[in-house]
Amino acid sequence: MEERPETELISIPATPRASTPEILTPSGQRSPRPASKEAKSSTAWTPTSFISPRFLSPIGTPMKRVLVNMKGYLEEVGHLTKLNPQDAWLPITESRNGNAHYAAFHNLNAGVGFQALLLPVAFAFLGWSWGILSLTIAYCWQLYTLWVLVQLHEAVPGKRYNRYVELAQAAFGERLGVWLALFPTVYLSAGTATALILIGGETMKMFFQIVCGPLCTSNPLTTVEWYLVFTSLCIVLSQLPNLNSIAGLSLIGAVTAITYSTMVWVLSVSQQRPPPISYEPLQLPSSPATAFSILNALGIIAFAFRGHNLAMEIQATMPSTFKHPAHVPMWRGAKVAYVFIAMCLFPVAIGGFWAYGNLMPSGGMLSALFAFHSHDIPRGLLALTFLLVVFNCLSSFQIYSMPVFDSFEASYTSRTNRPCSIWVRSGFRVFYGFISFFIGVALPFLSSLAGLLGGITLPVTFAYPCFMWVLIKKPPKYSFNWYFNWILGWLGIAFSLAFSIGGIYSMVINGLKLKFFKPPN
Repeated sequence: MEERPETELISIPATPRASTPEILTPSGQRSPRPASKEAKSSTAWTPTSFISPRFLSPIGTPMKRVLVNMKGYLEEVGHLTKLNPQDAWLPITESRNGNAHYAAFHNLNAGVGFQALLLPVAFAFLGWSWGILSLTIAYCWQLYTLWVLVQLHEAVPGKRYNRYVELAQAAFGERLGVWLALFPTVYLSAGTATALILIGGETMKMFFQIVCGPLCTSNPLTTVEWYLVFTSLCIVLSQLPNLNSIAGLSLIGAVTAITYSTMVWVLSVSQQRPPPISYEPLQLPSSPATAFSILNALGIIAFAFRGHNLAMEIQATMPSTFKHPAHVPMWRGAKVAYVFIAMCLFPVAIGGFWAYGNLMPSGGMLSALFAFHSHDIPRGLLALTFLLVVFNCLSSFQIYSMPVFDSFEASYTSRTNRPCSIWVRSGFRVFYGFISFFIGVALPFLSSLAGLLGGITLPVTFAYPCFMWVLIKKPPKYSFNWYFNWILGWLGIAFSLAFSIGGIYSMVINGLKLKFFKPPN
């Protein structure tokens, strides 16, 4: 195959909505969408519109060279993007047909999930006041850092940071950026995918028990076998080629997440509360144990706001020009998504804690609903709730796995200088799915380690964006903006260390925690 240059300068036609030219991708899609007829017929002026082939044709070669060089200079002034041709072969940037609707679907799918059902567990240790205050601060903080990431996507003229690691390299340097960002983002994607397999498999098992009932005579599958069934379904869905192609799955994941989150807290609040309920924060036998449990609870709240590791990737799926930058539709979709996220997280946390108090099981709202009200709620309604959770886990697995698929294929294409074939791409995804399955079987406690996951990956959401803003945007030294971002960034690092220690300690005293969370028969 003929070698291609690493970067190429893409020219903008005389249309305000045009972006990069079409490239036929391995999956047969064209990236980005062809310009519409209205755009083609538009007479809007651009810095290089007067230098057209029709204008150049009657002019001699020397003059033509001068005008072509001037055109290149004007293109640089116009902030045109230099693109790596390899991006047209990778799942994140293969298709650039995204829009505000896709951004809303993806952000909702990434921002709402099983982690929301664990928030009442955090409230059991924090109580009403500290629980609501911590959740509110975390929501506002992560909304600000999301805005920062959206603005930094094209902070440097002529460059798009299509992946979180690329932005980290631009801010912290090539090597340090990889060391700081690669581990937490990969850990968050792979850890979340593994936890989704555990949650999805266990929920499928409970769904089968509810539907089958006590009179079922068939031999039920074991928990590990349900993990395998769920993993197989995830692998089948993961054959969709790129991030834009799973927009429909993200919509399904968003709708099911909103639906089951609402159903869970409404069903819990509508039932009679257990008699020995109390709203006093749980106290463990020793002061250090109580302190570490509080840190673990704060880590659970931090983990509820995962998803920033996908912000750059979602924005990378959109076309962008100087007049129509990608951050406009991205931020419009993100605002809509986070309104719905707030409508899911706050009612689940507050309603769940009101319904169960400090009797909340360590498995979260689903475990509480099954343990306390499995005989009070109609079986069909309970089964529907569990089925919606399974659909949401299947959808969330796809969007959280896409950066890992992108890394696999980037390594392959950089070595071979050609796109992945369908068989190579499928092989990567089957391999990743079963690796996640084996990790989940070997470490089945990952489903209850939200505090540790939240602590380790907290800098991705709460700390790194603040540092990146200072290092790339360079606000005036000692200004409010400068102080504000440095303080937020270092607070995020401190909280990350504290929450990680709390999560590790909670693993050590897991038996003690189960003793206090054990629901009555």
